[in-house]
Amino acid sequence: MNNRSDAGPFLVTKEHRRFVEFCDACRRYGYIGICFGVPGVGKTRSARVYAHWDRIEPCLPTRAESRRWPKLRPSQMRTVLYTPNVVNSPKRIRDQISELRAYLLSFIYDRVAEQKPQASPSDSYKRLRQRELILVDEADRLQMNGLEEIRDLYDRSDMAVVFLGLPGIEKRLARYPQLYSRVGFVHHLKPLSHEEMQVVLQHKWQQLELALDGDVLDAEAVAAITRITGGNFRLIQRLFSQMERVMQINQLHAVTREVVEAARELLVIGPT
Repeated sequence: MNNRSDAGPFLVTKEHRRFVEFCDACRRYGYIGICFGVPGVGKTRSARVYAHWDRIEPCLPTRAESRRWPKLRPSQMRTVLYTPNVVNSPKRIRDQISELRAYLLSFIYDRVAEQKPQASPSDSYKRLRQRELILVDEADRLQMNGLEEIRDLYDRSDMAVVFLGLPGIEKRLARYPQLYSRVGFVHHLKPLSHEEMQVVLQHKWQQLELALDGDVLDAEAVAAITRITGGNFRLIQRLFSQMERVMQINQLHAVTREVVEAARELLVIGPT
């Protein structure tokens, strides 16, 4: 699971809010949804935030040395974030998803028992008024049999499913009528708009552990960053890491176009 420490604080953007609305709609109507976007645009990070996965994942028995429980409400533990292995089989996919679902259900039962010691398991289950949602990250890794396995899980349970993948996955899944006939929503997660780039860059400016000359963003530097990254979250993070390195090495105290261009030379940037 992608939980890199260099990801930085999460900023709620317009695209993330649209992603939340999309997931809520899939859950509400019990549909299969498809979310696609270029690499680095923020699909995984938005999914982790939506599922509260940064608080749930450390408590999973496979990750924790001692048993812990996420301090979340039952309604906040109704989303599973599943990332299939690069090499996978239908049985492994089913087992892994079922295991994650069971862990979250046990967390919910334990949470209810903590709040209401007299509650029975059936009472706990009745509190789960929110439909379960499975977010499948890196869905491009799945072959036809894996997709059919998830569809079968979907058909047998009162759940919703969202596949997260690269542009083109919506066309690929359209080749499987049994699956695609259950798709209710398709969502394109786009790069940051120009206005949101300003907000993100201001935040990144303040994150630099250097004494910058004032709080005003250099217009040429902003234009260069915007041109290089195209509003891509991952590229922004990588570029700022190199910018900080360039400034430290050269003992600079201001972000200029020259600093941005020097940082760009240190990066390998493919198509976004």
